[in-house]
Amino acid sequence: MNTDLKHLTQEVCRIACEAGKYLREEQQKLHAEQVERKHAHDYVSYVDRTCEELVVAGLKSLLPEASFLTEEGTTENSFPKGEVGGGDSPCWVVDPLDGTTNYIHGFNPFAVSIALRNEREILLGVVYEVSLDECFYAWQGGGAWLNGNPIRVSNKPIEEAMLGIELPYDADSYRDTGTRLIRRFYGLCGGIRMNGSAAVALCNVACGRWDGWLERGIQPWDFMAAALLVQEAGGIVTTYAGDAFFLNGHEVVATNGRFQQALLEAIE
Repeated sequence: MNTDLKHLTQEVCRIACEAGKYLREEQQKLHAEQVERKHAHDYVSYVDRTCEELVVAGLKSLLPEASFLTEEGTTENSFPKGEVGGGDSPCWVVDPLDGTTNYIHGFNPFAVSIALRNEREILLGVVYEVSLDECFYAWQGGGAWLNGNPIRVSNKPIEEAMLGIELPYDADSYRDTGTRLIRRFYGLCGGIRMNGSAAVALCNVACGRWDGWLERGIQPWDFMAAALLVQEAGGIVTTYAGDAFFLNGHEVVATNGRFQQALLEAIE
């Protein structure tokens, strides 16, 4: 794919910010009866779907040959969940509203997340955090940025770290892991937080607000864009097993690099 990734990333930022404006305007109009339940504690509304349609339309104009992997499946070009085309075929990975539960409760954060990847690597990532008007973005080899300013991960050790430990909605399968992690790190690190948005949590690691984050049972559109931000900001991203190839999985461990191994050992 012969494409100027920097220019393409800038155009994706524009699309993400426009989608964020739509989310901001619709939040006050959304009523409880318009919210549907996909699974227990996993919600969706017309806002998610319409926002995805807006994002997909914009992305198609940028790169007509690309396929799509989207959370709500509003485009006919979508691949089955968790899969992308072969080889160097580009694929947009889109979450139109990461943090839907926050959104429908009038709580922050929530974000638009857009990544472009091929079979082997992430080419660019954009996360627009709507409530703070913060656009995080990165392209392969171009560093990580927030509203035009370069960002880097922190250099804090585990004893001083702010650690994000999210508890996904599938409590039955994750309860033992989640409670074990909290018992292990509560009091060991500087603090434990949850924010309800995987994309924003990873961006917090990328810009040094948080020092590490992990979650299991998530989908590629939840983490794809922000994982590249962490990497381009100097951090480390792996699976729970420590595998550096995490693109097709459903789990992420991300840190500033100083205590990645400590988190992996705690999971084990």
